[in-house]
Amino acid sequence: MTVSLPRTAALGVLAALALSACGAAPDNASTTADGKNAATATSAADFGGMDKLVAAAKKEGTLNAIALPRDWANYGALIDGFTKKYGIKISVENPDGTSQDEINAVTSRKGQTRAPDVLDLGSSFALSAAQQGLLAPYKVASYGDIPTGQKDPQARWYNDYGGYISIGCDAKRVKTCPTTFADLLKPQYKGQVALNGNPTKSGSAFGGVYAASLASGGSFDDIQPGLDFFAKIKKNGNYTPVESTPATVEKGETPISIDWDYLNAGYADEFKSKGVDWKVSVPSDGQFSQYYSQAVNKDAPHPAAARLWQEYLYSTEGQNLWLKGYARPALMTAMEKAGTLDKTAAAKLPKVSGTPSFPTEAQQDKAKTVLGQGWAKAVSG
Repeated sequence: MTVSLPRTAALGVLAALALSACGAAPDNASTTADGKNAATATSAADFGGMDKLVAAAKKEGTLNAIALPRDWANYGALIDGFTKKYGIKISVENPDGTSQDEINAVTSRKGQTRAPDVLDLGSSFALSAAQQGLLAPYKVASYGDIPTGQKDPQARWYNDYGGYISIGCDAKRVKTCPTTFADLLKPQYKGQVALNGNPTKSGSAFGGVYAASLASGGSFDDIQPGLDFFAKIKKNGNYTPVESTPATVEKGETPISIDWDYLNAGYADEFKSKGVDWKVSVPSDGQFSQYYSQAVNKDAPHPAAARLWQEYLYSTEGQNLWLKGYARPALMTAMEKAGTLDKTAAAKLPKVSGTPSFPTEAQQDKAKTVLGQGWAKAVSG
């Protein structure tokens, strides 16, 4: 597994690239079976079936992706699997980027050949992109099997994989690893508690604050207790502003990391050969589950390849590859029922109890507003 940074890079990286971007507007040359532009296709049937979609995508030959680290939920295997199967090169720009970086790239590069074709966004950011009219409606073959609450009725986005907020801990540097948010308040963890990014830009950090809120008497309607929690551990010296990455963990800069369980579990495997004993716990007092969402850029320069990528991700092969990366795929229940789920990989998932629930679109919008107004103040000083 290749080590790369999480999706938490600064917005300035993309801004600089956008200013120097060159390339004419895409011609969207791919056409469907009835001669329509591929950018208007809302299913493989519009191409005349999967074989013709594959042919159109191969003709384009390239897929522009963004913010997909190879060690994030097994994306390296997915990228390699797609290229091997279809011979289409995937260009991944700014693999360290955030969900907000992805949206910024779509808006700043509209009409350019370097614009992203596809997006993998934190749930709240997918809702925002849809509201801005940036996403193309497209139903993959397995769209009907995606749970109703995990897809846009207009098929502009749908959940792909998810997990639970967890606490990762370097057991060689931390004498007693914390397993709850309440533990993180203890003075023994001074300067050790980190997030994977800024919650106003990063889906994983956003989830971390939401989980902290649930652990502190908050709710999906009230994320303020989460802000108060981080203000408290900032004040008592436990919070570190260093963004947690595999590199910072190895250096001992972030020995305790609040992050998705599939990332922490993947890092545990990755670190074994490097002498790091990485322990992972899903905190019982702040059990927050969330999915990322997949979408096609409405102005994708490679519209057929973008749609074929979606079909691959929601195939049995694609969903099981996410599962092997410790992420819970959106089609997990349907695949389990059909007997196509990788049971060995499923058995290795971090253990949790109960049925997950998710904040609504309105609740997430409200939470983002509260975070935007109060995060910097909460952790400043």
